[in-house]
Amino acid sequence: MPKFAANLTMLFTELPFMQRFEAAAKAGFQAVEYLFPYPFEKKELAAALRANGLQQVLHNLPAGDWDKGERGIACHPDRTGEFREGIAVAIDYATALGCPQLNCLVGKVPAGVSTEAAHKTVVENLRLAARELEAAGLRLLIEPINTFDIPGFFLTRTDQALALIDEVGSSNLRVQYDIYHAQRMEGELGNTLTKNLARIGHIQLADNPGRGEPGTGEINYPWLFQHIDALGYDGWIGCEYKPRVTTVEGLGWREALTKKQ
Repeated sequence: MPKFAANLTMLFTELPFMQRFEAAAKAGFQAVEYLFPYPFEKKELAAALRANGLQQVLHNLPAGDWDKGERGIACHPDRTGEFREGIAVAIDYATALGCPQLNCLVGKVPAGVSTEAAHKTVVENLRLAARELEAAGLRLLIEPINTFDIPGFFLTRTDQALALIDEVGSSNLRVQYDIYHAQRMEGELGNTLTKNLARIGHIQLADNPGRGEPGTGEINYPWLFQHIDALGYDGWIGCEYKPRVTTVEGLGWREALTKKQ
């Protein structure tokens, strides 16, 4: 059976953030992920993980001004200094929290910047980040995002991510495969996982349409969970979906869909 991590940015949002750790543990999760730890003190987050017996499995590198619509700055040629400063901050937090992997949201191509310039900037930034994370014992991930939810995002498809990894040339860089984003952009979920599992460092889920719980949309999650197990994936699957009602009321999918295997 897959191992599910609660995404605390998306789940238990009826609670203040620091209370979501306890709620996740009470709901049966053994691991958590979330977008950004940086608004909180490292000691506070680490204490919440310990108190609730939770493992942190993922967070993102700093991604610019989220509240103003920025979704990463790795493709911004004029902000390489900020990106590189963010690497050090991210490593500091990940080390304190025992988080083994960090995701880089590469961002939306800025106005007036050519695709070629954005691409060159991404490659250079990822080379540096992959190298510095490897020295710290951490893995770097990149995530394709669908253009329906985030128009203008630079990285949108699995094959593009794999080509980018090849160009960066680091064994410390892998794909964060988000099933929801992949379904919207390309489909072929089973075949893509089969072909590229060795290059996928983390998986996330939500159903489509609506980005709700598994079982609320078109994706055949009972089959997909069985397929992921058969492939031998032993990592975590982050639950990054929007609950239709409350998180706890919607958690019946875990037993309902996985017991069909």
